[in-house]
Amino acid sequence: MTRATTRTAPGATPRRYLMCEPTFYTVSYEINPWMDRSRATDTQRAVDQWRRLRDVYLELGHTVDTIEPLAGLPDMVYAANGATVRGGVVYSARFRHPERQPEGPAYEKWFADHGFVTHTADEINEGEGDMLLVGDVLLAGCGFRTDRAAHAEAGRVLDVEVVGLELVDPHYYHLDTALAVLSSDPADPQVAYYPPAFSDASRAELERRFPDAVLATTTDAAGLGLNAVSDGENVVVAPAAVDLAEQLRLRGYRPVPVDTTELLKGGGGAKCCTLEIRSA
Repeated sequence: MTRATTRTAPGATPRRYLMCEPTFYTVSYEINPWMDRSRATDTQRAVDQWRRLRDVYLELGHTVDTIEPLAGLPDMVYAANGATVRGGVVYSARFRHPERQPEGPAYEKWFADHGFVTHTADEINEGEGDMLLVGDVLLAGCGFRTDRAAHAEAGRVLDVEVVGLELVDPHYYHLDTALAVLSSDPADPQVAYYPPAFSDASRAELERRFPDAVLATTTDAAGLGLNAVSDGENVVVAPAAVDLAEQLRLRGYRPVPVDTTELLKGGGGAKCCTLEIRSA
């Protein structure tokens, strides 16, 4: 799918990210269609890919903080799921699956220890996995991991308008697997997304709000190409997302391919590994 547009990338701005090295990474349970315990995982390869991702952020001029990985929490590498942060306020994650539930308090403690105001969630939500800030609006996914009730709670805690989006394909179980924020500039918010991942009503809402959005192909989506990280100019993206990369170039963005295929075995890519800390 392609869509012609005259809109261009707004330009890079420095970001602050929180990441967690995959010291204990493996696939020891199955809670999404990407996970297969019979498929071998290579922890050292995952660490090497993660370190390359971190180094790319540093090379692009961003700040990277790290949280200490905890034994027994192999998915803790997917830092984006740990919280949602806006204006220095932290809305904690509350995971659906028991295997991941200890991650929420671990991430919340990190933020509290570093001087952030934290709010412990009452409702089930999986952080930036399902909550993506686009300009002055928080796009919030539901259908697999995050409850609709968390949308209202997030809106109150983070003082932001929330737009709920229903996911319907279990392969795209988090919003950040089906939609990428390209620009959070309130004057010109831009996204890319995969239409079949959304319900009819949610797809119509995306079309209304983002009529010039980049529409990802099935090939892009199948490699979790939309699990991308943009600073407004540079877009860290899966190398397999070649159609998406070409569309980004046409918009004036600079695709930066980073291989995260080992981490894909757990159902995550670059964005899953990257929690943005927004202090303002």
